[in-house]
Amino acid sequence: MPFVTGFGSTNVDLLYSGMPRVPQEGEEIYARDFTVQIGGGYPATLVNVGRLGIPARIQTFLGKDMFSRFAKAQYEEDGVIPLNLYTGDRMPVNVTSAVITPRDRAFTSYTDPVEVTDVHRQQVLDASRGAAIALVYRPFLPIYPELRRGGTLLVYDGGWWEDMRLDNMMDILQAVDFYIPNELEAMRVTQASSPGAAARVLAEYFEHVVVKLGGEGCLLYSGGRETIVPPLPGVKAVDTTGAGDAFLAGFAYGLIKGAPLPQAILYGNITGAACVEKVGALTGFVTEEELLEKARKHAL
Repeated sequence: MPFVTGFGSTNVDLLYSGMPRVPQEGEEIYARDFTVQIGGGYPATLVNVGRLGIPARIQTFLGKDMFSRFAKAQYEEDGVIPLNLYTGDRMPVNVTSAVITPRDRAFTSYTDPVEVTDVHRQQVLDASRGAAIALVYRPFLPIYPELRRGGTLLVYDGGWWEDMRLDNMMDILQAVDFYIPNELEAMRVTQASSPGAAARVLAEYFEHVVVKLGGEGCLLYSGGRETIVPPLPGVKAVDTTGAGDAFLAGFAYGLIKGAPLPQAILYGNITGAACVEKVGALTGFVTEEELLEKARKHAL
């Protein structure tokens, strides 16, 4: 059965929500709600893929600590097969305590960093052979040409980084089939003044350009034509954490199912909308049945 694969550093989020404000030094404030869950990034995408009934594999760093054990159990519960690349005795997962107030969020995080080696690259390559879709992570760039030759579709959503520009992303842009930025990332990379202008620049590198527009839906630029796939109506955004990761899961589902690109984007809009209606990257989600029902209701 087709599967989706990818490397991602595991994040575990401790979410304190319903806080009136961030505590001052020496002060204790009780939250109205609390949850622990895997955080954003490719791990969240793959968990959402697994929840949609598509086999998913995550290559990551897990230790012997309680947070690593929690993450491993969560992956397996949601249909994601984890491959642990870590052999040390520290805590390689990133643990974040997030205090969520009506106005903003504050974070405290800790991890023991792990350097990616050629051994890790070979392990990820071996675990990814035969995948329908691989989520591309830049430190593993040398392995992707072989996967692509084997028929794997390469999808990249690298998020925001300060120095993102066309001239220092050429290796990525030339290696992947889809780059899925949000509008700010697309404009930053291309130095364009609008998402549409950014899409036209990116069309020099991709046959199909997809730019996420947040609450405005998603832009598809293909064949010289710009199409806006609208957002779902009536969505009440509570927390945008993980929205792009959730969108990517719905989009990957559409690609695997052979859906036309506007339909795949609609799936992404649905999974992204479910995410923002709850606090955290993985609290709000849809099953495959719910996804298809919503897609029928909001058919393009």
